[in-house]
Amino acid sequence: MPRLKNQIFNILFFIVLMTMTACKEKRELPVINEEKAKNEWTSIFNGKDLKGWTMKINGYPLGENFGSTFRVEDSILSIRYDEYGPEFGQRFGALFYEKELSNYRLKVEYRFVGETAPGAPEWGYRDSGVQIHTQPPNTVKLDQQFPICLEYNLHGGNGTDDRPLGAICGIGMKVEVDGVKSDLFCAPAKVGRTFHGDQWVTIEIDVKDGKMTHFVNGEEIMDYANPSYDPENEFAKMFIKNGNTSVNSGYISLQSNSHPIDFRKIELLEY
Repeated sequence: MPRLKNQIFNILFFIVLMTMTACKEKRELPVINEEKAKNEWTSIFNGKDLKGWTMKINGYPLGENFGSTFRVEDSILSIRYDEYGPEFGQRFGALFYEKELSNYRLKVEYRFVGETAPGAPEWGYRDSGVQIHTQPPNTVKLDQQFPICLEYNLHGGNGTDDRPLGAICGIGMKVEVDGVKSDLFCAPAKVGRTFHGDQWVTIEIDVKDGKMTHFVNGEEIMDYANPSYDPENEFAKMFIKNGNTSVNSGYISLQSNSHPIDFRKIELLEY
């Protein structure tokens, strides 16, 4: 009898132990999966076509890709002007990602190539931008040159002179730099980095709880906070409701500014 009791006790102990282990694993599994999903980068450019993206070019309706400005070739998203004719004609544009976002980290690989389009403004040389908190694409007016947004300004060097990238340009918006609202259209990056030639460059923009940080090739170069609509801007005014000028979300867009540019990777990490 004592031996039988010991056997029964051992069996019951084993069953209880296995049940506790299974419950523990069941409780911990969702946490592991949640952490994995939280830290997962997602490609928002499929390398095949412009699915998930919509273009708006100044003077043309939403979705009209004048001159095949935005195209995908050899797994690269290219912006080109070879079908524009003799004059660029202020046909600035933007390519919008389909989802509105608030807290996230964006990673983009780009390079400047070729020559500036004929008739482009002087500042258009190796100039473009990655735009965040952009107004909804369906609200951009027919003859609105640039959407309301915050722009990570992309510059390319001329092979000799310093021409840093990474400035924050507020198009119809204002931001705070070091706790003070900036009156500059483009506040320069705190760390100047110039990239010459057609080399690939990786930029990142971190957007979290009203603070934005710019990176290039893994290095932090600029931070700012608390974006707000500029009530003096004719297009920004329509987004100010009951006197509230704060901006908490928006769309990602890629600028079409008159100089050819390629994008190889566009990845998103949502918080």
